Amino acid sequence: MTPPTPPLETIEEFLAQKRLAMIGVSRNPKDFSAVLFEEFRKRGYEMVAVNPNATEVLGQRCFTRIQDVQPPVEAALLMTASKVTDSVVSDCAQAGIRRIWMYRAGGTGAVSPSAVAFCQEHGIQVIPGQCPFMFLPGAGGVHKFHGFIRKITGRYPKHQKAA
Repeated sequence: MTPPTPPLETIEEFLAQKRLAMIGVSRNPKDFSAVLFEEFRKRGYEMVAVNPNATEVLGQRCFTRIQDVQPPVEAALLMTASKVTDSVVSDCAQAGIRRIWMYRAGGTGAVSPSAVAFCQEHGIQVIPGQCPFMFLPGAGGVHKFHGFIRKITGRYPKHQKAA
């Protein structure tokens, strides 16, 4: 099942948050999640690492659970497997997070249809199945091409028209 394409405003609001949790960020600096984590840091974001299997990621403290993050964050980028996304989204709701981005490049990524429904039912803004690199200014190469392909196939987010 293909997740709904969120309005571009939802993506812009998520990226306007300057303090983000990345849940499931890898300890391996060559892993895509670690590369994305570092890219956000280079762009001035305060990134908070969350991974139950690590105490440190890329030289900074890593939290076991999103509920333990102090001060709390308002937005979380999920780099998890879809099989744990329902549980992670529930944890995010308990932590008061109001914006969730479920990363997906290929396969299902972090997207879970039931977790998307949970977010919608609980008033949590959700971005299911997009890659943040496509929306970061100045991202080039494969990310720009990926965005171009989504635009020509009609799967790139659009601004909502005012009612």
